[in-house]
Amino acid sequence: MTSCIKSRDMWMTFFIGSYTEYPMPGFGGVGQGIYTVSLNTKTGELKHVHSKKERNPSYLAISNDNRFLYCPTELDEIESPRIRSYKVNKDFSLDFLNEQPISGGYPCHVAVDPRSVFVACYATGNIIQYPLYDDGKLGDAIVDYQHRGIGMDKDRQEGPHAHQIAVHPNGKDIYVCDLGIDTIKAYRYDGAKLSPNAMGDCPVSKGSGPRHLVFDSGGARAFVINELKGNISVLGMSGESYREIDIYPFLPRNYMGKPSASAIRIHPNGLFLYAANRRSETITVFSITKKKLELVGCIQTGGEELREFNITPDGQWLLACHQNSHDVVVYGIKEDGMLSEKFRTKEILSPVCVTFLN
Repeated sequence: MTSCIKSRDMWMTFFIGSYTEYPMPGFGGVGQGIYTVSLNTKTGELKHVHSKKERNPSYLAISNDNRFLYCPTELDEIESPRIRSYKVNKDFSLDFLNEQPISGGYPCHVAVDPRSVFVACYATGNIIQYPLYDDGKLGDAIVDYQHRGIGMDKDRQEGPHAHQIAVHPNGKDIYVCDLGIDTIKAYRYDGAKLSPNAMGDCPVSKGSGPRHLVFDSGGARAFVINELKGNISVLGMSGESYREIDIYPFLPRNYMGKPSASAIRIHPNGLFLYAANRRSETITVFSITKKKLELVGCIQTGGEELREFNITPDGQWLLACHQNSHDVVVYGIKEDGMLSEKFRTKEILSPVCVTFLN
């Protein structure tokens, strides 16, 4: 299946997840569920194509063959959250396949490989693995690992908070950003079952609150966005494990508020790194060299609660989502890595995740 539809212009079709309800006061949204959206790759215009009603599908993952989509329902444990599978139809609408229970609270991230789906639960600090069948359906959970510990921030680090599951480029190592214990937890994956790799755990600076990470093309370095400190930890391989080798601030110089970092992405060409902060509503751009990051610039996105952004696989466009002001902004990416706004829409409510086909 291709990620583009040909008509008079060229359209790239993809998916946006949203918050559809408020699981706690002041946190949530009024979205319609999972949005199917098309991007005009000549003009940057967006068109809303379909919607699939779902409860708080805040993060989405697409199978490698683009046939299936997976999402957790981000809800409190007492609300019985689920991981759900969908078939992606030829018109990019979605058909429900099956679901499995999630034994955790506020599942906030999902990752997929050809044989498994992995879910990270923020509130309860655990990660769960589900096997995949050839028809895209989910099997019963086969592992459920509980993180333990606390951090120095009494309000945000009173316990573990698994925030993201990242599959290393080698396909055999998996890393979990745990905001609550300032650690990138390491796991080994043999293609069938996940197992802890405590020797590979990578602590970051205390009080950082690691949220998400991205790898360079070979996985020699990883870049971690720290939600609580508003900085980026650069991780380098030391033996068979990562270690924090450098830290870069990325907040605007004139920003005096509390950090609330959200998303981090690496450009498909490997030359630029992008990091977003809520409240300042900014995306900071770095160039990536062999030894360090160099600041390119900082872009004000003009919305409220910049929760997510993503870059199209061809590296031409960046789409930024504002959870509270219901803005999706389309930027053209310049040769120097900087961004130029091309289109903005409020048609997609409470957007919090952008997922492109492979």
